[in-house]
Amino acid sequence: MAEPTLRSSHLFTLALDVDPEVADLGETPYGRRRIATVKGGTFEGEELKGTVLPSPGGDWLLQRHDGILMLDVRLTLRTHDDHLVYMHYRGMRHGPAWVIEQLNKGEKVDPGQYYFRTTPWFETSSEKYRFLNRIVCVATGRREPTGPIYEVFQIL
Repeated sequence: MAEPTLRSSHLFTLALDVDPEVADLGETPYGRRRIATVKGGTFEGEELKGTVLPSPGGDWLLQRHDGILMLDVRLTLRTHDDHLVYMHYRGMRHGPAWVIEQLNKGEKVDPGQYYFRTTPWFETSSEKYRFLNRIVCVATGRREPTGPIYEVFQIL
């Protein structure tokens, strides 16, 4: 019997425009909580492409006491042919202190220097894109000076 393997295919690339004005709630029992507004963005892949709608959309960030940044993001996608898709994902970013310091300053950093992974999920009433309701995805992220960029992969 063959061992099961994990295969994936590229679903799309997602680029977000995040408002630099972040609501900082300060230190909570879980870490430093901040909330960032997603102002828009784009996504493009072989099967679907379009734009990210501006607010409501955001990232509920938690800088844990162990240095790991936890992400909790909610977005609305509008496909190029005018279908709406709710996308949400959780994930984490961490790396050496000097790398995280560069990222926090908005500097360009080689994404191989830090760990940035998320687990996207989708919800839509669109018949055309209903396949999104039935898939599991993972994404690799990188933090560019202009905002985060994700490569989203469907697990086959």
